[in-house]
Amino acid sequence: MNILKLLNTGSEELRVKNIFSHRIDSEILLSNVLNKKREELLINLDEKVSINKTKKFQKIIFRRSLKEPVAYILKKKEFWSKNFIVNKNVLIPRPETELMVEKIVNIFEEKDIFILDIGTGTGCILLSILSELKCAKGLGVDISSRAIEIAKKNLQKLKLPNKIKFDVKSLNEIYGYKFDLIVSNPPYIMSKDIKNLEEDIKKFEPKLALDGGNDGLDVIKKVIYKSKSILKIKGMLALEIGNEQFKNVSKILSKNNYRIKYLIKDFNENIRCVLSILEK
Repeated sequence: MNILKLLNTGSEELRVKNIFSHRIDSEILLSNVLNKKREELLINLDEKVSINKTKKFQKIIFRRSLKEPVAYILKKKEFWSKNFIVNKNVLIPRPETELMVEKIVNIFEEKDIFILDIGTGTGCILLSILSELKCAKGLGVDISSRAIEIAKKNLQKLKLPNKIKFDVKSLNEIYGYKFDLIVSNPPYIMSKDIKNLEEDIKKFEPKLALDGGNDGLDVIKKVIYKSKSILKIKGMLALEIGNEQFKNVSKILSKNNYRIKYLIKDFNENIRCVLSILEK
C-alpha cells in the first residue's frame, strides 16, 4: 500500500468515529511511523510502505479511533517549540498556556528570580520559562509522583543548566522559601462538568489534573491562600483559570491582598490567565 492510500484509509476510519481532526491526525501518525515530516509525506504520496509499518500505522489509527489523544499515542507533545514527553499521568500541554509563558518571559527578561510551579505535571511551564530566563532558577512540585517522573525526564531531555528541581510535594509541604514568581495551571473544571468533556479528555487525561471541585475553584483558592506565605511582597502570582472564572477569581485575589497586573486572553478572547502582585 502506498502513502496516499494509507492516509486516506486512516483518515476515513477516524472520520466515521466523529474525530474532527481525522485528516491531520492520520498525517501526523503516519509521519511518526515512517519517521518523516508531514511535508515529506505529501510530496511522496506514491511511495510504497512496508507491511510491518502498515500494520503499525493501523494499530495506532485504531487507538486514535477509540479517542486516545495523539499526544499519548506518540508519547510527546510540542510546547514552546520543544517536544515534551507525555503519558496518561500528566495533562497534555495546551497552546493557550504558551501565552502565559510568553508574558512571563517578557516581564522577567534578564532578571535573577526564583520561581515555583505548583502542579507542574510535565514541567512544561517551568522548563519553558527557564529555557529563556538564563539567570532564573525554579522548583516544580506536584502531588503525583508519576507526574514528577515525567517532569524529571523532560528536564534531562532538555539539558537545561542545573538550576531546576522537581519534587513530590503538596501545597502544605512548601515552606522555608520566598519566591519572586509563583505559576500554576491548577485543576479548574467543576466536578459535575467532567462528564461533559470531550472523550479524549475525560477518558484519558488524569482526573487529578482536571477536577477543581464543586465550583471549580477549590485548588485555585488553595494556591492563592498558600502563595501569600511563600511569595515575596511585590512578587507575582500567575494563574491559569477556566472560562468565566475571572469574576470569582478576581474577588478571591482582592480579598487576599493581590492586585491584578495583567490579564491574558485565549484565542477565543476569554480571560484565561491572571497575573497579580502581592501587595502586603
